[in-house]
Amino acid sequence: MQVAFSAWSAQMLPRLVFACMAAMATTSSLSFAQAPSPNGVKTLNPPGAIKAEGTWSLGARAGDFVFVAGMQGVDPATNALVQDPYARIRQAFLNIRLIAQSEGASLQDCVRLTVYVSDLHRFAPMVDQAQAELWSKPPYPPRTMIEVQRLFNDDIVEIDSVFYAPVKR
Repeated sequence: MQVAFSAWSAQMLPRLVFACMAAMATTSSLSFAQAPSPNGVKTLNPPGAIKAEGTWSLGARAGDFVFVAGMQGVDPATNALVQDPYARIRQAFLNIRLIAQSEGASLQDCVRLTVYVSDLHRFAPMVDQAQAELWSKPPYPPRTMIEVQRLFNDDIVEIDSVFYAPVKR
């Protein structure tokens, strides 16, 4: 009996351990990404959005508010920065809009924008132009624009935003 068990365990035990570990990893990663916190904060990762890599989320819903992470002009199809400066700034706004819309908010529901640019004199007019185009008309949300020495990936813009999107009851 011991010989039969040893032969079985030598062949099957590694496979069984691997299958169990894979199932646990999949289950824990799914529950981590989708389970709300004890207070109901839900992280966001809508279809069609850029890929969040690292220790951050694209956004979070906390009650009636949606907080969107600082977005760059990354093309969701390639997960790479858009090359043209104006198109990159516009793409950053589109990335924000996609996450807000996934929670029932529009750009008009934005209650706060913080825009970080690497060159205020060069890029502020492009931010204004992209925002005017995408909002189509006032009112515009409160906004702070800050020139910073350096952004992630030596980018030119990153936009942080907050939206009001009442939970449908």
